[in-house]
Amino acid sequence: MTDREFSVTDNQWITLKDGTRLAARIWMPDGAEADPVPAVFEFLPYRKRDGTSPRDESTYPVFAAAGIAGVRVDIRGSGESDGVIDGEYTELELANACELIAWIAGQPWSNGSVGMMGISWGGFNCLQVAALRPPALKAIISIASTVDRYNDDIHYKNGCHLSAQLSWAATMLAYQSRAPDPALVGDRWKAMWLERLENEPFFMEEWLQHQRRDDFWKHGSISEDFSAVEVPALVIAGWADGYRNTPLKAVEGLGDKSKALIGPWVHKYPHFAWPKPRADFHGEAIAWWNRWLRREENGVENLPQVRAYILDGPKPAPRRDVDPGFWLAMETWQKPEMQCFYVEQFGSLMEGMPIPHAPEHLLYLKSPLDTGTASGEWFTLKPDAELAIDQRSDDAGSMTFQTAPLTEAQDYLGQPVLTISLRSEAELANLCARLVDIHPDGTATRVSFGVLNLAHRDGNEHPQPMTPGAPTHIRLMLDACGYRFGKGHRIRLSLSTSYWPMVLPPPIDVGLSLDIASLGLAMPKLGSHNVIEVKQPDNSDPLPKYKEHKPGATRRQVVRDMSANRTDYCIYEDTGLFEHPGTGLSTRQLRDEVWSISPDDPLSMRGTSVWTCDMQRPGWFVRTVATATIACTAADWLIAGSVVAFEGDAKIFEKTYEKVIPRDLM
Repeated sequence: MTDREFSVTDNQWITLKDGTRLAARIWMPDGAEADPVPAVFEFLPYRKRDGTSPRDESTYPVFAAAGIAGVRVDIRGSGESDGVIDGEYTELELANACELIAWIAGQPWSNGSVGMMGISWGGFNCLQVAALRPPALKAIISIASTVDRYNDDIHYKNGCHLSAQLSWAATMLAYQSRAPDPALVGDRWKAMWLERLENEPFFMEEWLQHQRRDDFWKHGSISEDFSAVEVPALVIAGWADGYRNTPLKAVEGLGDKSKALIGPWVHKYPHFAWPKPRADFHGEAIAWWNRWLRREENGVENLPQVRAYILDGPKPAPRRDVDPGFWLAMETWQKPEMQCFYVEQFGSLMEGMPIPHAPEHLLYLKSPLDTGTASGEWFTLKPDAELAIDQRSDDAGSMTFQTAPLTEAQDYLGQPVLTISLRSEAELANLCARLVDIHPDGTATRVSFGVLNLAHRDGNEHPQPMTPGAPTHIRLMLDACGYRFGKGHRIRLSLSTSYWPMVLPPPIDVGLSLDIASLGLAMPKLGSHNVIEVKQPDNSDPLPKYKEHKPGATRRQVVRDMSANRTDYCIYEDTGLFEHPGTGLSTRQLRDEVWSISPDDPLSMRGTSVWTCDMQRPGWFVRTVATATIACTAADWLIAGSVVAFEGDAKIFEKTYEKVIPRDLM
């Protein structure tokens, strides 16, 4: 079959019922009005003109050549769309998405069947829109997303406050404060820009006002009612990303409607993600769309329910280009059989169950508050130090238990579970558990981790403070993993009371007494499976090339000032200045973020994230500088933000935010 010719409309206005005009970029197969085609819709706040254009241009032309239209729309207040964004996955956003799906289905070139897809925000909202059941939506592909907005996103994790919440608030402040392109909206660009600058929300304020799993987080969490999603869902994620739990949770909740694909990847589309091996996302997606949007009998519904890449002892490195391992398929996902380990009297991790009612064997643990600097970022975009590095530095501040060298390889797929009894002398404390692969040379690779705010030990909706000094039994589920511990390797369990800067500390730091006689570690054994091949993309370099004016740069540093008793974790990202060859628009973004803490003072914690965003053409230059900060007292979170905008050399706008928000059992 020869590729179909197609055209691209760089900007099409779609007017909603309330009069708001949203901006769309459309890839249209030739002859579609005579021979209507299905369409794939993506709805994001990340700016089709300059933000997501490289990945859009790697995928939608391929879809269009296969006879599938692509409709990429900016959410209101983003890119060239009218208005101001009102939050994350709001009722208005989802209602607009349903209206857009109806608009697409009603076009003369449409066959009436629409698919929705996306990664991250777009992966979230396609699941959420599917739960609303718009009639024309027939299938979705959700990448790096979540079914549980409270526990599997960048905000909170089992009641622990993630630093990514500040990072993402700063990111969104930066994205939403950028100007529309005058080449598309004309002379009204500046009025639109000033409206956004004046009215855009500081997302951090709303997120911090909901520190428990309340209705705010239940909204948009399809785990509240999986049955609401009735269309087929292909759910994709990578082990190197923070959204690694979602594919298995989706197949457990959605059943036969869902297929899972899990690779070794960071937070990117599988056809250009790292670490390799990649997957032929275009081929996977086109077959999916043809089956559900065209009713082509191609057998996609018979795909194994789970396909996963099992990592085979990758070593942490400055850059992970390829992770060793193998692909497998499980026709039907079943909750795994668990292999149990306990800690024997001399501290070794042994296969078996803890002795029931054994006398307490208490060991005291109080990690330095800067334990966790080897954790990498929760939200990973590159396979470098954003990933967890060698764990030996973090293990130095942790309590560790490990097996003898394995006499044969052990394979696992699923979520490990830690159970233990402990005592706390304070009402609040955090516990972090890490599963680590110890290589024969001592290198330590993080396999999985989990964190728990102990006040949330019995649930995230109605937390309860600890009773000081009282024995408390807890169950901590770690993140999903697919991993082979090789022959001669050791399995290590590392426990710490801090995991900074990924997790912000509670206001009290008195340590925990752990009853290691009660400790149980349950590992999800790899069940019945077939070893398979997953096709890699034909094009190994699918992203378009833009004109480079200034190169990019990345730095991650940990600075320990022993005189000041302070540790700084410093992140610097520069995208470089690149010009789109078709639009002449050049853009550059700088992220400068610093987290600071004194290793013995949880109230010394502070984070600052600054984004500088430039857009330019000959004779036109605009810049925004967005800043977000967080600090704390024992009782409150202290947040602040600012946005400053420049046209040329002139400052044309400045706005500041400042808020004190009470801490809620954190």
